[in-house]
Amino acid sequence: MHDVSSANLRSAFGGESMAHMRYLIWGEKADRDGFPDVGRLFRAIGHAERVHAGNHFAELRDQGGDFLVPAMAGFGLGTTSDNLAGAIAGENFETEEMYPAYIEVAKTQQEKGAQRSFHFAVSAEAIHAAMYQKAKQAVDDGRDAELGRIQVCEVCGYTVEGEIPDRCPICGAKKDKFQTFA
Repeated sequence: MHDVSSANLRSAFGGESMAHMRYLIWGEKADRDGFPDVGRLFRAIGHAERVHAGNHFAELRDQGGDFLVPAMAGFGLGTTSDNLAGAIAGENFETEEMYPAYIEVAKTQQEKGAQRSFHFAVSAEAIHAAMYQKAKQAVDDGRDAELGRIQVCEVCGYTVEGEIPDRCPICGAKKDKFQTFA
């Protein structure tokens, strides 16, 4: 694998790993603040971020050793509204800047696996930003998000509220590959 694609995969792994943990922590805070559906949303999307991290890590299977991993990550534990704003900013950074650049490098270097892993992530991140925006509006109005079941594809991290599709629209996985957060 080319050095730049490897570095991008490591950085994406680091960012997705931190997002996973950050969203779990922010979900606990949402629960304490009286927003259990927002807490569940953070946990579901946190799980999707773990799926992304796992895909990036799998693409690095031929590498070993220690690496310093730079990754963009938001820090801080604020109100649930503040935490949702941080989540929205992070998801937008990934969809507008990080993953498009990583995809172009992977294309140039003809790294098909990296392209696929980055495509899976960027496709799901746009959905996450919209879900967080909806939740933030509810919280800012003083109410919980009132979400139905949240479904996460275990292959690519696609996330949807409501019914599980017969096939994932991002990766084509069958509906039995989805985890439900109810």
